[in-house]
Amino acid sequence: MKRKLLKIFCILFLTVIAGNCISLTVNVNFPAGEVQKAADKVVGDIRGKETNQDTAPEGKPQSFKKIFIFAIPVAYAEVNVDVSTPPIRKLKKSMKERFPDLEPFYNKGAIGEGNEGLVDIRDIEGLDLKERAKAKKLVNEENGDREALYREIAKANKFGEETIPDIKKIFANSWREDARTGWWIQKNNGQWGKK
Repeated sequence: MKRKLLKIFCILFLTVIAGNCISLTVNVNFPAGEVQKAADKVVGDIRGKETNQDTAPEGKPQSFKKIFIFAIPVAYAEVNVDVSTPPIRKLKKSMKERFPDLEPFYNKGAIGEGNEGLVDIRDIEGLDLKERAKAKKLVNEENGDREALYREIAKANKFGEETIPDIKKIFANSWREDARTGWWIQKNNGQWGKK
């Protein structure tokens, strides 16, 4: 009887360990929380805002994940999402320089922040032909840079191409959160509304 209970306990324990190892691999390979912090910083840099970064005492990691199994510490993983490679810096510079030209179109409601990390044309009926052409051109350039930025972040951090849709969704949160009152934003369910 004791032997049977010991076997069952061992099987359960190993199952939990194996499941946790798989979970740990996923969390370390794509750290959504850390990508969100990086996205907030990138968006703040592009739009000229100061961002607050987590601070930690000197010599301590600023971020880490603790995974426990029945209160037994299993792993600690420090994750730093690199958003400072030369291609990423170049894309951020391009977007930062373009932002003052996009801003009036956000303010007029002609464009808005979509739920997939891209800028969408909302309503250009009130614009003259020259403004319409300019808005479309700026949106195309901005979205090209954003798509390239998301690919570069995946590449720089060895996340893999399959994570780009996740990176886009995470950045969508940052772009929408940073939107000013009165700007159009698209909710996750696809509905549009003013912030």
